[in-house]
Amino acid sequence: MGYGEIDQLAINTIRTLAVDATFKANSGHPGAPMGMAPVAHILFNKFMTFNPKNPDYINRDRFVLSNGHGCMLQYALLHLFGYDLPLDQLKHFRQVDSITPGHPESHDTPGVEVTTGPLGQGFSNAVGLAVAQAKSAAEFNKPGFNLFTNYTYMFFGDGCAMEGIASEAASTAGHLQLGNLIAVYDDNHISIDGDTKCAFTEDVLKRFEAYGWHTQWVKEGDTDLDGIEAALKKAREVTDKPSVIKLTTTIGFGSKLQGTGGVHGNPLKEDDCKQVKQKFGFDPEKTFVVPQQVYDAYHQTAAKGAAAEQEWNQLFDKYGQQHKAEHADLKRRLSGLLPEGWQKALPTYKPTDKAVASRKLSESVLEAIHSVVPELISGSADLTGSNNTRWKDAVDFQPPNLGIGDYSGRYMRYGVREHAMAGMMNGISAYGTLIPAGGTFLNFVSYAAGSVRLSSLSHQRVIYIATHDSIGLGEDGPTHQPIETLAHFRALPNMMVWRPADGNETSAAYYVALTSKSTPSIFALTRQNLPQLEGSTIEHAIKGGYVALEDKDADLTLVSTGSEVSLCLESVKVLKDNHNIKTRVVSLPCVEVFDSQSKDYRLSVIPDGIPTMSVEVMSTLGWEKYSHEQFGLNRFGASGPYKDVYKKFEFTPEGIAKRGLATVNFYKDVKPLRSPVNRAFTNLI
Repeated sequence: MGYGEIDQLAINTIRTLAVDATFKANSGHPGAPMGMAPVAHILFNKFMTFNPKNPDYINRDRFVLSNGHGCMLQYALLHLFGYDLPLDQLKHFRQVDSITPGHPESHDTPGVEVTTGPLGQGFSNAVGLAVAQAKSAAEFNKPGFNLFTNYTYMFFGDGCAMEGIASEAASTAGHLQLGNLIAVYDDNHISIDGDTKCAFTEDVLKRFEAYGWHTQWVKEGDTDLDGIEAALKKAREVTDKPSVIKLTTTIGFGSKLQGTGGVHGNPLKEDDCKQVKQKFGFDPEKTFVVPQQVYDAYHQTAAKGAAAEQEWNQLFDKYGQQHKAEHADLKRRLSGLLPEGWQKALPTYKPTDKAVASRKLSESVLEAIHSVVPELISGSADLTGSNNTRWKDAVDFQPPNLGIGDYSGRYMRYGVREHAMAGMMNGISAYGTLIPAGGTFLNFVSYAAGSVRLSSLSHQRVIYIATHDSIGLGEDGPTHQPIETLAHFRALPNMMVWRPADGNETSAAYYVALTSKSTPSIFALTRQNLPQLEGSTIEHAIKGGYVALEDKDADLTLVSTGSEVSLCLESVKVLKDNHNIKTRVVSLPCVEVFDSQSKDYRLSVIPDGIPTMSVEVMSTLGWEKYSHEQFGLNRFGASGPYKDVYKKFEFTPEGIAKRGLATVNFYKDVKPLRSPVNRAFTNLI
């Protein structure tokens, strides 16, 4: 093996760049980069294949920094290898509008694969990336044409190891026997509270061994470069299970505070910065110094990666001559385009069609489109029969030796691991060849909220199929009945929350979700049957909101979603017969999409001059944007047959009519009455 002066100089350059960037920002975490610089240097130079001039080269090895607070390690590497990350960006670390934010964000920084920061997220993302590689290899590799051969490498620390999502994801990876996944555990015994002996004393390697991982321990992670290389080499040779290398390092190596919590989340003091540089052979008075020999060595590695991509492109061209259909399919996927005409397969419905639960309508969409959208993979967190997420002839994604599926399968059995499912789907989406959908109950999307938030932040096309969407699930009661959940996720930027009222609206939800390349979606779907509506079409619903029943002389507008739209339509007759009130009804399946329509369109749906009342069996929070008065559920639900539960809370045509009458009477003397969508700041935020 053998390591010389240039290697040590490169390692110390990474360390001093981390010291200088955090000192200049007066913010950040220098400790982890200083401790992990040796393994990063070896991994990137001796094991990884990547092309900084094309960060999206599909067969590149993926690197994930799960302990994302150590991002100066990653930024230093990206700069040194020649990614579009100039030295000036390191000098603007953690500053507004730089591409070196305080934690790695995939849409900001070339070479950053996934958005990490909340601990454990990167761990689950890495498992998803490894799943996507295994799936893509099984689908596209042919004899003599190994198109997908990349590894996913991931660094994680004690904090990630403590987070529950990492345990969920590690357990999943072990079951799936993902030999293409190699993790390095930064065993430095420090978290924010100080020495980990105050809260974390388990044997991490024994835990991973129990999960089915291959485990190794390099005890001198600061200095044993040969040992690190040997461990990485051995990990690559183990092909039937994921690998973890416990690397015992000294956090803040070289600092006066090395090995203590003081170097974890704070920049070094000025005198410490200087003594570190002196110790490593750098001029203590200079900052952001990169010796030319380091650039030269790292650019040689980058050039090898560029050559590897060139070889891959040639292989792909030859592949196209022998495997035309697969070549065309993969080329299309890499372009981000969906198959031409795929939307013609979406089911459509007439009002005379039978009433069907929207979770079953979702299943019908999957059944209809899975063959025309081959990159779509589905799954469930152990609720397949309830979520209806599996088409009839689906093959499970499983290790072939288990005899229950194979790696070409398109159905994921995530187990009872909602949070890992969501984190893994972010990784699957980020890989670049697949579109993941995954199911759980809407109430338990809240279990996965940390990853769901990162779906939005990192612009991943992920679909959350969230069934049992309300008190309509009935007997399971308040523990399973979501109340606040939609308000929570509607408040999330760059997330589409769909609550379809019938079959056409469900098809519309899938259409918009699949065509939105950088926005995730949540589908809130019913357990109970819903009638097919008179005014609904896919074309109407893809606008996010539309008039389901018009009356030009209306005294009242009812605006609603999902299962309550048909109740509102039933209440129109009660309002007319009992109170002589004429009513129009609006279906608003996705407020985020509706908000993106023109103001004129939105005012045609929810016009001036008519009082508007919203109806949804959820928290009323947020409905002020679309209604003058809100009928909802601002308490927990109840256990019982769903019709009885609806009746208890007066979500009946009569209960809606009673509140509609009160709304009309309250606003009858308010002139002029503005639509709630007619606001001063509507187009300014």
